[in-house]
Amino acid sequence: MSNILSAFKLVKNYQSGAEKVCAVNTVTLDVDEGNYLAIVGPSGSGKSTLLHLLGGLDTPSSGQVFFDGKNIYHLSDAKRAAWRNKNIGFVFQFYHLVEELNVMENICVAAFSLKARAASQKAKELLGYLGIEKRAKFFPSQLSGGEKQKVAFARALINGPKIILCDEPTGNLDHDSQDKVIDLLEKINKEQKKTVIIVTHNLQLASRAHKTLSMESGAIK
Repeated sequence: MSNILSAFKLVKNYQSGAEKVCAVNTVTLDVDEGNYLAIVGPSGSGKSTLLHLLGGLDTPSSGQVFFDGKNIYHLSDAKRAAWRNKNIGFVFQFYHLVEELNVMENICVAAFSLKARAASQKAKELLGYLGIEKRAKFFPSQLSGGEKQKVAFARALINGPKIILCDEPTGNLDHDSQDKVIDLLEKINKEQKKTVIIVTHNLQLASRAHKTLSMESGAIK
């Protein structure tokens, strides 16, 4: 199994008033293609910051992130954004759906690499795969929390990314919806062959991953 994503001595510092806060402290890790990795730890341990660095959403204070052997932080901002749009799908705790757009539009608006007709067809296929094809014309306000998160997954998958990064994907859901998202993540990993990295407080979700890492005070324990 080949390595797809790795971090080497990754550091992220923030300035909080007069105090320097180390959110990510010299993290080194390797993720194999097709792996399902969970990162757990208390609030403030640096999990989300690490995820953002791995996905090119934030810039490290020092250290490196490699995708297929290439350092993503040697790319210009524009090239890194293009790399991110092509290779990374993000799913967040609070969905980040556009309230004024219906489900189909919310998915298609993220289709950077597809023309309108192809994006629409791909979105329909994803809605069918996720079991919410009857919600295509609904607006976010008409959806349950679990349905909103499924739309977020469809949006994350629309460009055919190699890696899905999830930040507390069950954190805003009721118990039944949590179970469905846990099953869905496993399904995407197994059937779609996607590399999945999640950060979570949900130990049931983490237990389904191939490997679990624990973070504390910005470092991997």
